[in-house]
Amino acid sequence: MSTRKITVIASAAVLMPAENIDTDQIIPARFLKTTSREGFGQNLFYDLRYNPAGEPRKDFVLNTEHGQGSILVAGYNFGCGSSREHAAWALADHGFGAVVSSFFADIFRNNALNNGVLPVEVSNEFLFKIFKSQQPVYLKIDLMKKEIEIPATGEKEKFPVSSYKQECLMNGYDDIDYLLSNLDEVEKYEQFRVSAY
Repeated sequence: MSTRKITVIASAAVLMPAENIDTDQIIPARFLKTTSREGFGQNLFYDLRYNPAGEPRKDFVLNTEHGQGSILVAGYNFGCGSSREHAAWALADHGFGAVVSSFFADIFRNNALNNGVLPVEVSNEFLFKIFKSQQPVYLKIDLMKKEIEIPATGEKEKFPVSSYKQECLMNGYDDIDYLLSNLDEVEKYEQFRVSAY
């Protein structure tokens, strides 16, 4: 399934400084009753967003004036816990194109990359600068340059992403799309391989 293309994301940041946000907090297990990727965004961070009566918690960031934006900034060790891909689905369905943290769980990182959500891993120092910035905080993420910037201060930092996943995200490819985009090369190789025998 193709994903949305990501080149530059410039947006207000939604700040969620809590550490060790696990996948069950991102999307609680009771909402995993479908294999469709749509509709998960409405239950993103459900137990943090709503009280037991289903009413919005006024102090949770998504329910405040600073809860709008396509970049989520979270504390250390975001996406730990289970391997559920639904966590990435929920973030994407809610409208987040990138998550910024100083550390991501490996399985979450891969699930995010495979579902059109860019995990931007920064240093603790850069993350601290974002959290200490005056709200609203605007960020610019340039996937081509592999660089994140706080435009208000001009501070920038590089972030890691493999060249393969960079190309996939910039073109909106999943793994199958990527193979199909190189079909001519695959066919040439197969013809060469057959003729060699």
